[in-house]
Amino acid sequence: MLTELTIKNLGVIAEATLPLGPGLTVVTGETGAGKTMVVSGLGLVAGARGDAHIVRRGQATAVVEARFATVSPQSAAAVDAAGGQIEDGELLVTRQIGANGRSRSWIGGASVTQALARSLGEDLVTIHGQSEQIRLSTPERQREVLDRAAGRAMADRLAAYRVDFERHHRLSAELAQAAQSQREQARELDMLNFGLAEIAKVDPLEDEDELLADEARRLQDADELRASAYQALTALVGADDGMDAASALTALSVARRALEHLAARDGAAADLRDRVTEVSALTADLAGELSSYVADVVADPVRLEWIEQRLAQLKGLTRKYGSDVNQVRQWAREAEARVAEVADSQDRSEALGVEIARLDASLTAQATDLTTARQKAAADFGKRVGDELAALAMPHATVQFEVAPLPQRGPSGADSVTLLFTAHPGMEPAALGKVASGGELSRVRLAIEVVLADDQFNQTYVFDEVDAGIGGAVGLQVGLRLARLARHGQVIAVTHLAQVAAFAATQYVVAKTSDGDVTSSGLTEVRAEDRVAELARMMGGLVGSDSALSHARDLLAQATRMANETKPALR
Repeated sequence: MLTELTIKNLGVIAEATLPLGPGLTVVTGETGAGKTMVVSGLGLVAGARGDAHIVRRGQATAVVEARFATVSPQSAAAVDAAGGQIEDGELLVTRQIGANGRSRSWIGGASVTQALARSLGEDLVTIHGQSEQIRLSTPERQREVLDRAAGRAMADRLAAYRVDFERHHRLSAELAQAAQSQREQARELDMLNFGLAEIAKVDPLEDEDELLADEARRLQDADELRASAYQALTALVGADDGMDAASALTALSVARRALEHLAARDGAAADLRDRVTEVSALTADLAGELSSYVADVVADPVRLEWIEQRLAQLKGLTRKYGSDVNQVRQWAREAEARVAEVADSQDRSEALGVEIARLDASLTAQATDLTTARQKAAADFGKRVGDELAALAMPHATVQFEVAPLPQRGPSGADSVTLLFTAHPGMEPAALGKVASGGELSRVRLAIEVVLADDQFNQTYVFDEVDAGIGGAVGLQVGLRLARLARHGQVIAVTHLAQVAAFAATQYVVAKTSDGDVTSSGLTEVRAEDRVAELARMMGGLVGSDSALSHARDLLAQATRMANETKPALR
């Protein structure tokens, strides 16, 4: 429920504060005084679009603040998620519009996006202005109204359907994208598999190209390598031709014996003896290895030819898949991973097809349930709205909700809902937006809201000129319906009809100064005789005349009597 509305620099209103309570509150005043700015302000709080032209001339910003009590659990959760706070049971919602066109919203002290402000606003306030009257003529809005009439079970069914519909839409888009890339993937797989087969046929080993190149060089230089090694071996051990030639090992043997003799007589030479002994052992080991090397280095034309052929095979791979064998092997590993990834993608496509088929079947069944629920609700709801219209001086009006199949499923099911209306007997029902006048649309809108009234969380309803195009006794019935609706929530109505204003629990008057601007005291609550005088003015009587005032008192009395005779329940 809205407890207070504060408006600053909005349109012709410089500053005004409107305390609000339960029941029916009406805002009246002369044309051009700024009555509709109250509705515009509430619309801004509820996330409606705000333009720079609504900022009061000469001011930098327009600000609207609304305090709400008795916030629904859904709204409280949304406020908490946005980082806002509900203090002392009240929620403060603020909207600021700059003269430069920029807009900002705060909920519970937290800055929020306009989308979130609009979503929360729809839960806090239901605004029925001229735009809503136009919306009621659209099939989408008519379907929303019928679904609301079908109750909580319908809302739960529709929510579950939309979850599956969104998933079906998302998976279908994913499958379509996968199908589009299948041709490219097929070409990629051919290339990858060809390369893998070519590499597998050669089966290169790690570092194989470098190792074989080194071996090939040794085989090609075998004679020269053996000669150099033999020369070094001869220097170490002497020639094997029987000739007694000096050698390193012979010289070291002489040195070792001499140092052993020296160490025997001088202990300080023991280290020298040990070192020459170590050098002798190392030299002997080196001679042994050189001897093996000389024996191993032999010319092998067959082996050399095989290596050259193998290197040619490896070079064929490195031309395509990497600069060396190790890069070729890395390419093969990456190609295998990509082949597995594409295979997984194909498996994913198959799984998507299975899941989409399951969702298709589920959505078809759910859409059928939605259709059945709508058809069931349509007959009862249409009759109840018709009964309300009869009380609004439209005794022959009929309202029917036609539920027809759509060419394909949509986010709200497989139904097209059309509200058919006729105001006179003998006329064929037709689409509401095509045959209803402005006054008839206003009454249909009011009748629908009265039938749908729900007091679970003290919903706030705002009506802007719901009495357009009507008057007299019909105005009394409109006022009565607004008063009845106010028993189930809070109703704020901007009206020019005294017959409607007479039913209000609270009445505010927007006063206009001599220069056409509204001052900070422009919104004033009228009571007792001041209210009688305002009703007299609204009825067009002479201001201050006894007959006009008497007529206004009679109207108040009649409205009170009618309201008291009304049953408490709407259903």
